[in-house]
Amino acid sequence: MLHQIADRTVKIKEYDRAIKQLTETEYRETQALLKVYGVGQLTALTYVLTLGSKERFQRSRDVGCYLGLRPKRSQSGERDPQLGITKAGNVYLRSLLVECANHVLGRHGKDSTLRQWGLSLASRGGKQSRNRAIVAVARKLAVLLHRIWVTQQPYIPFYAKTA
Repeated sequence: MLHQIADRTVKIKEYDRAIKQLTETEYRETQALLKVYGVGQLTALTYVLTLGSKERFQRSRDVGCYLGLRPKRSQSGERDPQLGITKAGNVYLRSLLVECANHVLGRHGKDSTLRQWGLSLASRGGKQSRNRAIVAVARKLAVLLHRIWVTQQPYIPFYAKTA
């Protein structure tokens, strides 16, 4: 059993090196995405490969909808209930973005405007406020990554304060 675990560990390290090499050589546009805290090489590479082309979306806001990170709608009369996300699009990339959002909002996350916004959403209270905040941060992270990918400008953690 220990030999199998050691073999799997070696294999995982080989795959990590291969992913790192891909991000540094073939897909250099991922380097700008890696500057965002919480986004790793696997997430950046998956993001670029899943979306395919940065010109695919006219507005960066459309990426969140494409990945299924927006709430469903069921408006009828005066009722507008809060529903779950649509879960359309790529399941793997959506789960990676949710993990990145968990990392950003976690107790060891670096301070940024995105983190402060997510924590303020989570502090509103209610049963599902933390989960809703994580999904909202994941959606905002998807939009932010697309904007960085299109413009190739550096990530600024406190953009509002510098502007």
